Amino acid sequence: MSPRLKTIRKVVSPPIIKGFKPFGPQSPKVHSEFVSLLYEEYEALRLCDYDGYSQLEASAMMEVSRPTLTRIYASALKKIAKAFVEGRMITIKGGQVYFDSNWYHCDACNCFFNNPDKDIQIECCPLCGQDKYQSINILDPNGEVSPKEKVKA
Repeated sequence: MSPRLKTIRKVVSPPIIKGFKPFGPQSPKVHSEFVSLLYEEYEALRLCDYDGYSQLEASAMMEVSRPTLTRIYASALKKIAKAFVEGRMITIKGGQVYFDSNWYHCDACNCFFNNPDKDIQIECCPLCGQDKYQSINILDPNGEVSPKEKVKA
């Protein structure tokens, strides 16, 4: 019997960073490999620990069941603990997710922003004022945010 397909998880916003790197004196115990935190794991941590939602509320926001959110959350905690104890870098990428609203990426200042008011057309980046931005909405297989125009239906 083949395993069930994972449902795509909803992420409200992409993280503002791509990961973390430990600092301090190099030790022979420090590993050069990194720990990969998935976008859905990042979102579960953000909703439960940073925003203070209960797991039931966070699961509804991510459109998954509460037990599924608990598994995602536990996986994230285990990966972060491994990175801290072993001195590994953490990268945030990948996973089967979609973003909640229309998101844009500014090519000039490398900022991500969205348009919460669907009735108003985006004309420029709210941070730098440049009109060099592109619409994004999914992740490519490498976990990078892809422009909407490159997506094949």
